[in-house]
Amino acid sequence: MVCLTLCLPFFTMYKEQPSLKQEKMSYQEKKSIVSLISTLLIFGSYCVYVYQAQGGGNPDVEDPRFWASAILVLIPVSIAAKIVISIFFSIVYKIATNEAEPSFSDELDKLIGLKAVRASHYVFVFGFLLAMLTLVLHQPLSVMFVVLALAGFLSEVAGLLTQLYLYRKGV
Repeated sequence: MVCLTLCLPFFTMYKEQPSLKQEKMSYQEKKSIVSLISTLLIFGSYCVYVYQAQGGGNPDVEDPRFWASAILVLIPVSIAAKIVISIFFSIVYKIATNEAEPSFSDELDKLIGLKAVRASHYVFVFGFLLAMLTLVLHQPLSVMFVVLALAGFLSEVAGLLTQLYLYRKGV
């Protein structure tokens, strides 16, 4: 009871201060978070698929055809999954908020998008160079493909995190 009496002025003081008010997340922030979660789920599913294919009776993981087919499966599946998730997000957003999706992007949206793409490209180029370095250092071919796939995943995550950060903190 004493603790409640001592803490009550703090809670009322917190409510009265407008600077401590919670800010509402924008549509772009919510969409970035959904994209980030879907990217994590898609890449996690891809890793499980490759691991099962590798251990499921495929003795030659150094075969370039195995890794080429694994990456060629990842690309269309991830594109289709992202389209379905984006449509689903738009529907759920409309139902939950009764607001329409923004139909335009202003200069701030374009600038944030460009900065996110730049960060994504930097991470991918670094990963690509690292993948080529594995070949120079006479590592197995599977290591190069794993580093390359990981570079693609990390570049997408870096772009989404940059976008989320810039929408939250500003340019």
